[in-house]
Amino acid sequence: MTTSPVMNSVSIGRATFANDPVLLSDVLRPYARPKTQYLKSATVTVANGLASAEGDFAIPYPCYIDDTGHLNSVEVNICFNQLMYYLIAKCVQEQSVPALAAWTMDDYWAKQLPDMLIANFSSRFRRPIDSSSFHGEVSFAEFSERNRSRPVQIIDMPWRFWDTQGGVAEGEVRMALVNPPTRTQADAA
Repeated sequence: MTTSPVMNSVSIGRATFANDPVLLSDVLRPYARPKTQYLKSATVTVANGLASAEGDFAIPYPCYIDDTGHLNSVEVNICFNQLMYYLIAKCVQEQSVPALAAWTMDDYWAKQLPDMLIANFSSRFRRPIDSSSFHGEVSFAEFSERNRSRPVQIIDMPWRFWDTQGGVAEGEVRMALVNPPTRTQADAA
């Protein structure tokens, strides 16, 4: 097994990308079932080779169970996925994160569902969150690469969700991007 950190600490300026409704609609296309597009808008901030996305969410009623009156772990996972997909897509589109520099939008669309895997998901629910209107944030904390039988790009991603009444949940996710695009020597020159 080969593990190597990906350059995260390159000193790069700060940039903020406002909500992109067209990109958001495309990113959420896999959530075509009624009322499963929980992410309503998102802003991405990039600084020093890493990025985060903050989003606004609304869940009028759960897609799989009667309304519980609060955000639950299944919905948190769905919301994390939606915001994470948007964060990666926006960073690829803007070519704003060095660790994703080899990616094109065609790569992103081809890999969004089959090659972006949650390897580990942890959560802590501190206080109940009103699922009808809340906010969330996901961040890139660290990138690394592994090469066992095939290349994998690992992203450690802390997340948190909150509402205006003091509800809060937080956790960490380890994402595995399987068979990521790689830059050739010619591309790097």
